[in-house]
Amino acid sequence: MLADGFDEVPARSGDRVFVDTIPLSHTDEVIGMLGRGVEVYYLRRLTLIARRREELRLPKTARGDIRALMSIEQKWFRRVTEDFLVMRRMVVAYRSLMRARQQLLNKSKALADLERYVLKPAIKALEQQMEELAMRIKEEALKRYPAYNKLVEELGISSLEGMEALAEIITYLDHSKGFRKTANLAGLFKPVRGKKKIYSGHLRKALQRLTASVNGISPFQLTARLEKQTLFKVWMILRREARGRLAVPAQG
Repeated sequence: MLADGFDEVPARSGDRVFVDTIPLSHTDEVIGMLGRGVEVYYLRRLTLIARRREELRLPKTARGDIRALMSIEQKWFRRVTEDFLVMRRMVVAYRSLMRARQQLLNKSKALADLERYVLKPAIKALEQQMEELAMRIKEEALKRYPAYNKLVEELGISSLEGMEALAEIITYLDHSKGFRKTANLAGLFKPVRGKKKIYSGHLRKALQRLTASVNGISPFQLTARLEKQTLFKVWMILRREARGRLAVPAQG
């Protein structure tokens, strides 16, 4: 069935809804569905739709995409939670601010001193917005992720940028997966000759910011080895904390 929005999907408690993607503009609608007891899953890799459509020789239409989506195995979907949706919306906004700041910095490098001076207030304003949003992300992560504060302490993170990067990594990282799959998701693997390297670029950039913060180095001093060590620490602590919560006996 085709629907313009998630609020038009006739799903009830116990139903499962599988979608290719969840636009940020529909975040509140999906949270509403979760509140009604509906399970929502999104596709981990959008490229799978085109691949499956070609395999099944389906037309490149909305209905063709739906048929292709329905034929994809459940292991390629991730179940969403309210925590994920709320954090994702904030993290994506932070990425937009970072991108806008970097674009202005790149432009300023090509300008004369006087023109560069004109851009300074705009860059400063973006940096202030980034700082304010990073603080909100940190505070939200403290409320939603029990292991977040433990990670901040054990990794020795002191910068707000590092705390934001950690929150982003926790949001997208599935610690129930083995470390090899986790490292692959961040692109920490050798590419196969002749094949395109597929991984999460956003996760890798967040990991680089976190690694630089934890080690007190500049982005130019980063190495894949340092990044992998940082990711392993995060993965291990998340798994340890999750096991600890499961081991706590019920009260009463």
